[in-house]
Amino acid sequence: MCIPRYNHEGYADPTAHAALTKVFRQNLFTYICSPYRDNPRVNVMRARQYCKFAVSKGRIPLAPHLYFPQFMSEVDEREKAMNMNFELLRLCGEIWVFGERITEGMAAEIAHAERLRKNIRYFTTKCEEASVCK
Repeated sequence: MCIPRYNHEGYADPTAHAALTKVFRQNLFTYICSPYRDNPRVNVMRARQYCKFAVSKGRIPLAPHLYFPQFMSEVDEREKAMNMNFELLRLCGEIWVFGERITEGMAAEIAHAERLRKNIRYFTTKCEEASVCK
């Protein structure tokens, strides 16, 4: 990934460049995979907690289902949103899967993470790491 050395006004910004370069080298970005569609109100609250948990572990969470529904339709633009999710997943070092069951969308994200050879970790809804047999 190319980190720009200049800010949006065209001025050199070596401090921001160095910080972002360090973050990308360590790849602290963590994709948060959890249910959304079946109960958006509750699932958004849970996703916020999962993100808070990731931050407490020193990670930088990316939870697209907290962002994209603000301006995209789940019904009309789901495929486009999933493709954008896959692009965000590509940036992450790990994917953390939360919940007691895997939804259709989560299964697609996990399959994509496997193709990208991402580290996949599973957690309960209470943010306790779960052991998974494959």
